[in-house]
Amino acid sequence: MIKLLILPLILSLSEPSISGEYNNENSGVQIKTLLKSQNQWDGKRLPKYPKTRPEITILKITIPPKTKLPLHIHPVINTAVILQGILEVELKDGIKKTFKKNDAFNEVVNTIHYGESIGDEPVVVIVFYAGTSKSQLTVLTDK
Repeated sequence: MIKLLILPLILSLSEPSISGEYNNENSGVQIKTLLKSQNQWDGKRLPKYPKTRPEITILKITIPPKTKLPLHIHPVINTAVILQGILEVELKDGIKKTFKKNDAFNEVVNTIHYGESIGDEPVVVIVFYAGTSKSQLTVLTDK
């Protein structure tokens, strides 16, 4: 019984924390932090979460080459990881940022913007939304 209690303690002391970088040559497990930030890609702070029960939605979005999305806003916090292609995002005021394969970023919240696939291959992006069961993830706007 004592051996069973001591083994987890020894393992916890000998292994690094699972946050950040982690590589265990014996098991092949590798963990790399892609993003840890309290800011949106435009540098502004993320808003606070709603006080109701959260609902997480994960979407895989494919945008054909040279396709421009309509102007829109995201009323909820969301984070994206580019799996393929080149995505350029632009705010209504002209501020732009380009993301490529393996880039991770916090999207802007309640800010009018659009995205455009600017390369010769489709953009494939995984987007994680942290809203509520009543939240809209994206709202199209013509302004």
